[in-house]
Amino acid sequence: MGVLQNKIDFSMIITAKNANPNGDPLNGNRPRENYDGFGEISDVCIKRKIRNRLQDMGEKIFVQSNDNRDDEFGSMKERVENNANVKALGKKPTNKEFYETVCKEWIDVRSFGQVFGFKDDESKGSSIGVRGPVSIHLAQSISPIEIESFKIAPSANNKKNYDKEGKDKNTLGDKHFVRFGLYVINGSINCQLAEKTGFTDEDAEKIKQALLTLFENDTSSARPDGSMEVCRLYWWKHEGKTPKYSSAKVHRQLEVKLKEGVSRPASFDDYDVKLNELEGLYCEKHEDLI
Repeated sequence: MGVLQNKIDFSMIITAKNANPNGDPLNGNRPRENYDGFGEISDVCIKRKIRNRLQDMGEKIFVQSNDNRDDEFGSMKERVENNANVKALGKKPTNKEFYETVCKEWIDVRSFGQVFGFKDDESKGSSIGVRGPVSIHLAQSISPIEIESFKIAPSANNKKNYDKEGKDKNTLGDKHFVRFGLYVINGSINCQLAEKTGFTDEDAEKIKQALLTLFENDTSSARPDGSMEVCRLYWWKHEGKTPKYSSAKVHRQLEVKLKEGVSRPASFDDYDVKLNELEGLYCEKHEDLI
C-alpha cells in the first residue's frame, strides 16, 4: 500500500466501570475530571495504549513504556543511537536522511510524530521534529462521573516508614475509581502530514485495529480486565486528501445522549446513540462490539 491518499476521521465510544481510566498524578491519582465534573482521558494516555497494542501486533515502537519494553535500551536516546539503520547514516547525517529513517523505522514516529533533541557540541542544541498525521483529542465523558474512593492497606511491608509521631505511614493508602462513565474519543489522520512521514493505508488499518482492541493486555489493579470496554468505532474515509467536510463537522455527526428518565447512568444501554449521515461521505461502522 502507498502513502495515505484519503483523509480519515474517527470517533469511538468507550466505557469505564469500577475503573480508573486515567489517573491524575497531581491529584492523588484520582480519575481525571474537569471543573464541571465530566471525566477526561488525556490524548497522551490514549496514544500510550495505541502504542502498546501496535507493539503487541509486532510493530516496532520508539516510545516504549518501561513495563512493556521489548529491547535492552533504557531510554529513547539509547534506542535511537543504537539503531542499525540510524547508525548506518554515519556521524553527520542530514536532517532529511535522519527524518526519513526514523519515520520508516518506527510506526509511532510516523503516526504521532516525535522530537529528537541533539545536545552535543557540533549540533549546538539543535533538534529535529516530526509532525505526525494521527491526532487524538482529549476524551470526555457524556455525563458527569461519580468518583469513589476507599482506603487500602498493604498485605506486607518491606520497609518500615514512620512519621514524626511514630505511626507507620505504610499502613494505609487510597484507591479511586469511576463507578461508571461513557466517554467519546475523536481523532483524525491528515494526508499532507502522512506524505511527509510515509504513513500508509496499511498503517491506518493498523491504527484502526489497535483502537478496536484498545484495552487488550491493559489490565492493572486500577483497570481490572473487562472494566474498560470499546463499544463503538466509526471510521470515515473521505474521497481525497482535502475533505469536503471539516473534522469538526464530521465528529458532530455522532450524537450520544442520556436516555430520557435516566439520572444516574450505569451502562451503555442508558444512552441513545445516533449517527447522522453526510452526503458523499462513507462511514465504516463497528457497532457490534458489546
